[in-house]
Amino acid sequence: MQGATRLVAIRHGETAWNADKRLQGWQDIALNPRGQRQAAALAPALADEGLVAVVASDLQRAWQTGTALAAALGLPLLAEPGLRERRFGVLEGLTPDQIEARRPDDARRWRTREPAWTPEGGESLLSFQARSLAAVERLAARYAGQAVAVVSHGGVLDLLYRAATLVPLDLPRSWALGNATINRLLHTPGGLGLVGWNDAAHLDALQAAADDAST
Repeated sequence: MQGATRLVAIRHGETAWNADKRLQGWQDIALNPRGQRQAAALAPALADEGLVAVVASDLQRAWQTGTALAAALGLPLLAEPGLRERRFGVLEGLTPDQIEARRPDDARRWRTREPAWTPEGGESLLSFQARSLAAVERLAARYAGQAVAVVSHGGVLDLLYRAATLVPLDLPRSWALGNATINRLLHTPGGLGLVGWNDAAHLDALQAAADDAST
């Protein structure tokens, strides 16, 4: 399709805070060993995708994931701060149970996905959506007619899914957002369209190895 941009959207590999279910936001957390293995598994799965570049959030967990992919495929790697995760301010570093216990009103507003609610020191869903989608629009224009990998965060991928499927911000999420999964979208003058979501086939061998190690 003329002018269409193929976006291969990838959530960063796992971090220790992912494993602990801590809210990361803008905290600059590195990949854990499992996340590093997940990142390394991306390149063989995307070798025939025709990618021309890898664009990543500048937060360490996404940048490390993007670096592994770009280096293995010999592609340029560019930083895009607009692809950062939502900023959660005072809630960053806490688990859902801790947020519920310490800041119950914030917990309720977060849980119900109140679009205009802004956590102290953070950003609202509406602001986060505007920032993230503007970054994707810039990339789609820059790489029109080509394919580009976009390495970002669960919150950003959630917004891309909603934009492609017209799901409102305040509705609960019913789709998966696995670490280092592959998600395919098509950007045309009409907006975003969903091609494939949460492809984890390249991670199956890693999971099988982990299962073997635990038996």
